[in-house]
Amino acid sequence: MHDQEILRTVTQAAGLFPETSFSTWKLLGETDEERLARAVRQLDRQLNVEPAKKTTLITVTYDSSNPAQAANVLKCLAGAYLERHSRLHRPVGESNFFEQQIVESRRNLQAAELQLMDFTRDEGVVSAAQQRDIALQRLGEAESTDRANQVEIAATGQRIRTLQSKLQSLPERATTVIRNADNPQLLGKIKAKLLELQLKRTELLTKYEPSYRLVQEVDQQIAEAKSSIAQEELAPLRDQSTDLDPNHAWAKGELMKAEVELSALGARGMATKHLLAADQIEASTLGDRAIKQDELLGNLKAVEEQYLLYMAKREEARIGDALDAQRILNVAIAEQPTVPALPVRSALSFGLFSLLFAGTLSTSLAFAVDRLDPAFRTPDEVVAYLGAPVLASLPRGST
Repeated sequence: MHDQEILRTVTQAAGLFPETSFSTWKLLGETDEERLARAVRQLDRQLNVEPAKKTTLITVTYDSSNPAQAANVLKCLAGAYLERHSRLHRPVGESNFFEQQIVESRRNLQAAELQLMDFTRDEGVVSAAQQRDIALQRLGEAESTDRANQVEIAATGQRIRTLQSKLQSLPERATTVIRNADNPQLLGKIKAKLLELQLKRTELLTKYEPSYRLVQEVDQQIAEAKSSIAQEELAPLRDQSTDLDPNHAWAKGELMKAEVELSALGARGMATKHLLAADQIEASTLGDRAIKQDELLGNLKAVEEQYLLYMAKREEARIGDALDAQRILNVAIAEQPTVPALPVRSALSFGLFSLLFAGTLSTSLAFAVDRLDPAFRTPDEVVAYLGAPVLASLPRGST
């Protein structure tokens, strides 16, 4: 309300600065700009702006001896204030500005979307962050499998060494069946021969003496036959069956199985290492792509938020323009200035106050003149001032 630009506008609009008026200041060479500034200062002094207690209202009063002029000044002040308020809170061309920003931000949004689409197509990724997480999970599983495979290889190697050591101490074949029996064919032949010799001896004894040479030869043959029979009975035939040792066979089978398993574990370890290398490269590549994609997504989100912000601002500007067109502001005149029918102070009270003020002023002046008069009024004043006795004095009121 006390803004100099508003007060200058009100001064000119309300006619408080007549350009053709005559004044002493004009005779002294005062310029129109200085006269306008003086009128603005006078208006500022006569203008009283106070906030109403416990409300959001502002009370504005203007002191003037002309009621119509006072109402006109307040009306001009209200119009100038509303115009200034609208200009400050609703800059000119705000809608056009936001419209241009929307076009520019839409172009930036389309460029960001195309850049993201090109990156997705060229790199062959849809969600690089998710694919990176999957690759890292697969890499962790492969590392866990590789560690378990290394442990299995070490255990299988130790098992092979243990089986090889056991095979050296286990026999390859073991005796399963042992049968002892006489040789019936040989014994039968020997016994038949013995019987034949005995019959021959008996026949010879019928003809010859026991000392006869042929009889003695038969006796010797009979003794040899009996000796052969005794030897055969003391040394029977030995039938022995052997078979593969089950422990040796088991250990050999387990050794072969462990060797095959070790070979398979080695091949699996090599394949796992190749997969680990490939997964590491893929995870690293996807990590870089995820960073780039996140950057592009962040840029897209920022441009999109900017676009939405400008859209909202444009709508606010349109609403503001519509309200301004209807003169709907966030500030309004609660009570229009009116020409007062009665002055603030009545003529009777003003006259009584003037008489009282004149009497008080005249009494004060008389008292001051009396106190400032240098003449002696009493003999005591003469004695006090001169320090000498008074010989004679005229009585008060004598001529």
